[in-house]
Amino acid sequence: MLKSIRINIKKVTMKKYFVFLLLIFSQITFGQNKKKIIFHPTTFYSTFSSETKPVLNVSPGDTIYTESVDAEGIDKSGKKLTERNDGNPLTGPFYINGASEGDILVITFIDISLNRPSAQSFESFVPRSLPENIVTKFKDQYKPFDWELDLKKMTGSPKLKYQHLKDFYIALNPFLGDVGIAPKDSAITTEDAGPYGGNLDFNRLTKSSKLYLPIFHDGAFLYMGDGHAAQGEGEINLAALETSMNIAFTVQIIKKPKVKLDFPRIEDETYFMAVGLDVTLDNALKIATKGLLDWLQQDYQLTLEEATQVIGSSIEYRIAEIADPKVEVVAMIKKAILKRLTNKSQN
Repeated sequence: MLKSIRINIKKVTMKKYFVFLLLIFSQITFGQNKKKIIFHPTTFYSTFSSETKPVLNVSPGDTIYTESVDAEGIDKSGKKLTERNDGNPLTGPFYINGASEGDILVITFIDISLNRPSAQSFESFVPRSLPENIVTKFKDQYKPFDWELDLKKMTGSPKLKYQHLKDFYIALNPFLGDVGIAPKDSAITTEDAGPYGGNLDFNRLTKSSKLYLPIFHDGAFLYMGDGHAAQGEGEINLAALETSMNIAFTVQIIKKPKVKLDFPRIEDETYFMAVGLDVTLDNALKIATKGLLDWLQQDYQLTLEEATQVIGSSIEYRIAEIADPKVEVVAMIKKAILKRLTNKSQN
């Protein structure tokens, strides 16, 4: 009897040991599948398209370390690597393994950081921003204006010391102006934006943020670039502080989502944010508000009546872009506010 017990104990012990080894092996294998890839771009593209040959295949969980040139094609060393070609020259496209039409792509930015001490903007205002009699005072809409960047203090100051700007400086906030995937139909310039993302120029698309995009083609074809050292809301002088950028990102795929995503969504530590894009401010605002409503009803099961009070009391708006073909409005709500909602399971 004692011998039988010892044998059974031995069998149980061996079984547990085997399971333990299997778990360790699985974790190692899973870890090995998550690659860290350094990609140095040499070719850049100014359209979002599924026809462009991918520069790299990326799997969910991989971490990609790469960089971008600025809007004029100038890299971190000040060398011009490419022309604009009627759009911002972007890094990519990255082919996302396992991404299919109808899925949602989630891009998480692990790093977006400056890699040179200079940036350039324009000395003008865009027509949407001010009355015509003011805008037309600038004869050259594309007159460049240089900025000096202090990468240690993370401040920027005008290089040209106008009388009242001698001591002027701003805090830097590095972000990407352009992140998008291949649109549903034909190729679109990287100066435009839509459901596929694109030239969003939203200054909360920074390090640690997440961007959600609906996928229209297998592989998604992900592009990114148009680095901005800082930018006010709307990009009203036609350009931000344009510069090159270091980028690190990873991706996830939401397969067969229950709710269709019509326009981009953004998330960071503080906010849920829904993007609205249209040629008119009114429609862009409606699209953004509906996007946020859909998100809250999906994740928090709010009724429409409940949503009137949550959104009505706590929504925030940003007019992120007015310089591009479409006006961009972002509807935002703080995550801290949503923590006060009653959990569905407690009803």
